[in-house]
Amino acid sequence: MKVPFAIPECGDDEISEVAEVIRSGWLTTAGRCARFEEDFRDYVGARHALAVNSATAALHLGLEALGIGVGDRVLVPTFTFTATAEVVRYLNADPVFVDCSRDTFCMTKDTLETAMRRLSDDARKTVKAVIPVHFGGHPCDIDSVLEFAHAHGLRVMEDAAHALPTKYDGRVVGTFGDVTCFSFYANKTITTGEGGMLCTDSDEIATRVKAMRLHGINRDIWDRFSTGASWEYDVVAPGFKYNMPDMAAALGIHQLRKVEKFRRSRQRIAEIYYEGLANISGLILPACHCAMEDHSWYLYMVLIDFEATHNGLTRDTVIEELATREIGTSVHYKPLHRMSYYRDSYTLERTMFPNAEWVFARCVSLPMCSAMTEAQARYVVESLKEILS
Repeated sequence: MKVPFAIPECGDDEISEVAEVIRSGWLTTAGRCARFEEDFRDYVGARHALAVNSATAALHLGLEALGIGVGDRVLVPTFTFTATAEVVRYLNADPVFVDCSRDTFCMTKDTLETAMRRLSDDARKTVKAVIPVHFGGHPCDIDSVLEFAHAHGLRVMEDAAHALPTKYDGRVVGTFGDVTCFSFYANKTITTGEGGMLCTDSDEIATRVKAMRLHGINRDIWDRFSTGASWEYDVVAPGFKYNMPDMAAALGIHQLRKVEKFRRSRQRIAEIYYEGLANISGLILPACHCAMEDHSWYLYMVLIDFEATHNGLTRDTVIEELATREIGTSVHYKPLHRMSYYRDSYTLERTMFPNAEWVFARCVSLPMCSAMTEAQARYVVESLKEILS
């Protein structure tokens, strides 16, 4: 049996909507994008939802709108994808790397305090924002992050690339920080192929993002090129080219309508994993400190405790064994303090991030997607049991 790590789930609704966009003659940003934004805004409960061409673009625009610039510092997790940190450098600011929890893989108030203590008094004064990541779809303890941020006068931008439709305290993630950024990449919980969304309750931030996502122009293309509309526009700042085309938004409209169905399918796979993989020596299952239905289940990441395996298997040998059984896996992530650019630019040592180091040596993400069958999940379970026995 072949089990891919993740595949998108698109149906006739998505195909028909994309076909209608093609037939309309308007392929770039227009009415479908506006509808997707409205639907997403209502789903999340935010005042504004602004579609862009990637979550990286959303993160960049969010930080720019928060006023981050040269000489500023931003607290980011080391245990995340590089986009979380690279957008800080786009603005000529500097990331300050924060260790993760060994339990949820998210930053915590304690790891934030440790990162701040490592800075000099003068450097602490330049820290302006924090970017918590809801890792794998498990909500971070956002209350404690907000408490820390308020105590230090920091803005908060949530990286929710993994976290649709994650809930925290009964609310869908998307309105806790100043800005929240989502991803619709091909393997995410819903997809537009490539794409992202920025949510905020701030009119000021939304106005800035709307202009900066399209060259700093103060009007949308759809407004300027509609029949009978005035051509006049202004450039209010040197912006970027980050708009989402209607071709992508057409997918998003129907994907969003299925988001809870997709989440239930992912949860069922997680339940099969929890039931089948319990009490296996050398295998640590992911902690879930929220209700199962509050987790997006973007990832199901297990840890191979090589010191406890019967045959001395490491994380990498387990991945190799799974590959021989045609089971796709991934590693999320090689910590950023190990990447040569960040390591050398900021003189980072592995000893500064003991939890991320511990997790990275052991982590492997098992196949997880809404299109996965229960039979495939059970095949993964039986294969892991065989490998680790």
